[in-house]
Amino acid sequence: MPAEPSSPIRTLDHLALRGRDDDPALILRERTISYKDLRDRVAQLAGWLRTRVDGKGERVATWAAKGELTCLMPLAAARAGLVHVPINPLLKHAQVAHILADSGARMLIASHARLASLQDGDVPADCLICDEDAAIEQSHAAPDVDHAPGSPDDLAAILYTSGSTGPPKGVMLSHANMWLGAESVASYLGLGSDDRALAVLPLSFDYGQNQLLSHWYAGGSAVPLDYLTPRDVVKAVARHGVTTLAAVPPLWVQLVELDWPKEAVAPLRRLTNSGGALTPDLVRALRMKFPEARLFPMYGLTEAFRSTYLDPDLVDRHPSSMGKAIPHAEVLVVGDSGVIADDDEEGELVHCGPLVAQGYWNDPERSAERFKPAPAGSRFGGMAVWSGDRVRRDAQGLLYFVGRRDAMIKSAGNRISPQEIEEAALASGLVSEAVALGIRDERLGQAVHLIVRGKSGISGEKQELPRILMQELPNFMQPKVIHWRDAMPLSANGKIDRVALAQELAA
Repeated sequence: MPAEPSSPIRTLDHLALRGRDDDPALILRERTISYKDLRDRVAQLAGWLRTRVDGKGERVATWAAKGELTCLMPLAAARAGLVHVPINPLLKHAQVAHILADSGARMLIASHARLASLQDGDVPADCLICDEDAAIEQSHAAPDVDHAPGSPDDLAAILYTSGSTGPPKGVMLSHANMWLGAESVASYLGLGSDDRALAVLPLSFDYGQNQLLSHWYAGGSAVPLDYLTPRDVVKAVARHGVTTLAAVPPLWVQLVELDWPKEAVAPLRRLTNSGGALTPDLVRALRMKFPEARLFPMYGLTEAFRSTYLDPDLVDRHPSSMGKAIPHAEVLVVGDSGVIADDDEEGELVHCGPLVAQGYWNDPERSAERFKPAPAGSRFGGMAVWSGDRVRRDAQGLLYFVGRRDAMIKSAGNRISPQEIEEAALASGLVSEAVALGIRDERLGQAVHLIVRGKSGISGEKQELPRILMQELPNFMQPKVIHWRDAMPLSANGKIDRVALAQELAA
């Protein structure tokens, strides 16, 4: 049966009520905010917002580094009856201009330097602009406001996510979406009031924002960190006694290459991964580096928050599995015929249930492409997210990623999974990161290009890798070109930027 919430679904600002008064909720560089402080500050910031933006459901955007404002805004905007639009602080003015215009934001709160980078026409005429420091200072003198009357089904946030084509699209998340997401993650991670997350991922990213919300749901605390180098992460874990560390594969690759002192390894209870699959080699490296920490590989998409996780007890035996559905989610494998697939039959991953978002903001056409009725046989029914990801389910119910339908390489009439080539390259032991792309080719339709970052201290890898790939892969999957890089380009969310690589190679 579908998972039932263990507590009543509330509007998002009620998360501030979950912890004990004197327990830490947010640990900033300059001070620690207790749960009592959190409740007070959310009420004050919400009161200030109401004096600036009039009207339930209006959008308020933030564009700043991690700090008091960006961490409290999800709850404060909810308290004020507004919709939060977090903008990744790494974005430039042109992308910010698109988000402000598309969302119809009535207010932008940003750091002084970011406001200075804006150009004429970037901010709509009816959008107020406020400096981050001024907003914090003014909010201390604002009158407190009580919880805004509203429904858990009301819109709480719009998260802008980049796709492979077109401009960024805004995913509409309700209070219920985010509340149940926090409860679900807190449940399967086993979070408690003594847990502490190091929030290294962008708060404009659903996975990053949930670092705060899931720990607040459990009465725990979070330490926001904008790191400059991976070594900063190691130091922060040791300094703050961090128990939960969430990251994406490119960051994990860098973290396992570092020496971790005992005081940094000891407090870690759990490691979580999403935003890309862990390779078996990386799983082994993480298990060796952090033998006492439980490793949670996860799969998710912003349109449904999170779909699956792999039980840590199964990681060593099934390192390449995506696991099973998280609480409050139903995950189906649907074959090309539209019928739920049999075991070991490849199909599209379809996510059903209350974590499914409300669609794309102001974009009914793209919403209709991704959000469609659940297939026959769904326990939940209603609207579902058809992910476009190809997966299979084994007899134990464990899911395995096959590839994205729109990422498949078509070469000389063959359909090639980029993941299979990437895994072969990584299994060679010669490279730390690998991306396989299909680049337009007059003869083949698409030619396989492999971009890799070599491991330090290995010689002869440029000659050895093609020989190993020739042994491990059929002829039609062989890369036409292998590009060696010292570093991979990363997207604003810390993932390898495949789109940038493809554009560069196609130029």
